[in-house]
Amino acid sequence: MKIWHPYTQEAADPAPIRIREGRGAHLVTEDGKPLLDAISSWWVNLHGHAHPAIAAAIAEQARKLEHVIFAGFTHEPAEQLAAMLAEIVPARLDHLFFSDNGSTAVEVALKMAVQHWTNQGRPHKKMLVAMANAYHGDTVGAMSVSDDSPFTAAFDSLRVPVLRARDAAEVVTIVSERSAEIAAVIVEPMVQGAGGMLIHSPESLKRIRECCSSLDVLLIADEVFTGFGRTGKMFACEHAGVIPDLMCLSKGLTGGFLPLAVTLCTTSIHETFCSRDRSHTFFHGHSYSGNPLGCAAAVANLKIFESEPVFERIRTIEQIHRERIAPLRDHAAVKEVRMLGTIAAVELKASDAGYLSELKPRLYEFFLNRGVLLRPLGNVIYVVPPYVITPDELHYVHDVIRDSLELAAG
Repeated sequence: MKIWHPYTQEAADPAPIRIREGRGAHLVTEDGKPLLDAISSWWVNLHGHAHPAIAAAIAEQARKLEHVIFAGFTHEPAEQLAAMLAEIVPARLDHLFFSDNGSTAVEVALKMAVQHWTNQGRPHKKMLVAMANAYHGDTVGAMSVSDDSPFTAAFDSLRVPVLRARDAAEVVTIVSERSAEIAAVIVEPMVQGAGGMLIHSPESLKRIRECCSSLDVLLIADEVFTGFGRTGKMFACEHAGVIPDLMCLSKGLTGGFLPLAVTLCTTSIHETFCSRDRSHTFFHGHSYSGNPLGCAAAVANLKIFESEPVFERIRTIEQIHRERIAPLRDHAAVKEVRMLGTIAAVELKASDAGYLSELKPRLYEFFLNRGVLLRPLGNVIYVVPPYVITPDELHYVHDVIRDSLELAAG
């Protein structure tokens, strides 16, 4: 039986590298070679591979309860996680719904937003507004609110129509003209990840929030990537002092150990689903909703924020990023550099700019040969390291990126 790997073109891409173990910011290949994980294994790892506290929490929970149906049942790890999230998420987001990955967290938010209005007798409010360059996942609803791209091209016939805005000003225009039929606006606050690590201003997020609030439209914040410190704040919405109506969290939720996601919402949204009319029930669920092992991992992950100097590490990463990418602005191969918190990106000049740029496989091979896992988004090189990366390790990553620019220029 052959394994079919994600986002991989087997006819062109190199064979998968077998990984034996991980420790801290490093992966170790089957033949014992270290590989510095500079992208947190698709942005999920926060505190380093095989962190003993999270591993121990999972093992302890596995000896007690590995899973139970979450419809009609509950358990301590889920309740403890909910209580801990309540202490750190923006105020008013006081109800959460469990799922198992970022795409499904977004699906839940979209369905909640639409049914919220239907349950109030306003089924005409069902349109969604999404941003240019957006990426929200690979399930059908998440693809629909994602922008047109090579990721979605084969599935256009399945996608739900949405209203697309290029910027905050266009969101205001669209919502002002069509608020009676719009259920929600969905954004990736501050940073559009898979779209190329595009950075946006806090002012633009504030403007979208104010518009939605004034015109009776819900705001969904997809913090699947940006949550848990990636942008220098616990959540990206904090940069703008904005509280969304719904928030999607996954990736770093368990520290990179197990698949788990939550969609948070306000009491006012939740209340529209509470009714003697059973048709108002939120008919959505997953077999592994609220999985105790995932919840135990997430609890342990959040405890590390309390017991270790996580935000001190984040500030060190931010300082090194700022110091190292600024000089690259003037390089002949560089179009633009950008950063926020632990996220740094270098966009290269390319005649075939975009995710399918031929620069990607050349750069990817170069980085692996230098012992660094960097997986460019086409002609955009980005760094999103685990917070435990040492200054020397991070400087080495930037050294390798600097050296790769000669390859790009050639």
